[in-house]
Amino acid sequence: MAPATIEDKIFELLAARQAGATICPSEVARALVPEGGPWRELMPQVRQVAQRLADDHRLAVTRGGVPVDATGRGGPIRLGRAT
Repeated sequence: MAPATIEDKIFELLAARQAGATICPSEVARALVPEGGPWRELMPQVRQVAQRLADDHRLAVTRGGVPVDATGRGGPIRLGRAT
């Protein structure tokens, strides 16, 4: 899937939330595949796009409120608007 498509979906989902709210990368993946489709296969690409956006200071990637690398190990992450 095109990185721009993933990027657009990230920002579309964030725009639908209140200021300060975050989304799970799995929400992005699920929104990009047909219902019941193989969304898990898209997760590495969603995380890569999220990290690129974070590197460009356009997105915040956190775990427990602490900035982290979206592609690193360590558990669930959240995506939010850059501050």
